[in-house]
Amino acid sequence: MIKENELVKELANKHGRRRDSLLPILQDIVVENNYLSDDVMVDVARELDISAADVYGTATFYTFLETTPRGKYVIRICKTISCSMKGKNQILQTIEEMLKIKLGETSADRKFSLLETNCIGWCHKAPAMLINDTPYTELTTTKVTEILQMYIKKK
Repeated sequence: MIKENELVKELANKHGRRRDSLLPILQDIVVENNYLSDDVMVDVARELDISAADVYGTATFYTFLETTPRGKYVIRICKTISCSMKGKNQILQTIEEMLKIKLGETSADRKFSLLETNCIGWCHKAPAMLINDTPYTELTTTKVTEILQMYIKKK
């Protein structure tokens, strides 16, 4: 893993050192490190010559910019009315039981985190979830069990 301050410099070289470079830099840090630490946000602020408050405000505004460590696989359950009406609660319960974690938690082995999120754009195929960047739609308890078993087996 690249040291955080080296990663920030590398990403600033790639994306630029303007205010509009902030979001792509933060997104790439999350891809690399899985979350944004306080230290890396300060490094970004210094590199872009903006306030740490601006960086933190941006990081905490966007759902997919994590500011706390998450598992290798972040499961995001859509919480819209469409998903709720189509069985989201049963899907959520199945995931919690299988992974032995509750909504908002990360498994002890840091393999899974379970979160709710606003619309992920799959309302027409509800209920839906994302695991990292991969969408899963038209979920049933059987289907979600099969999907999770596949991730559990991954190293």
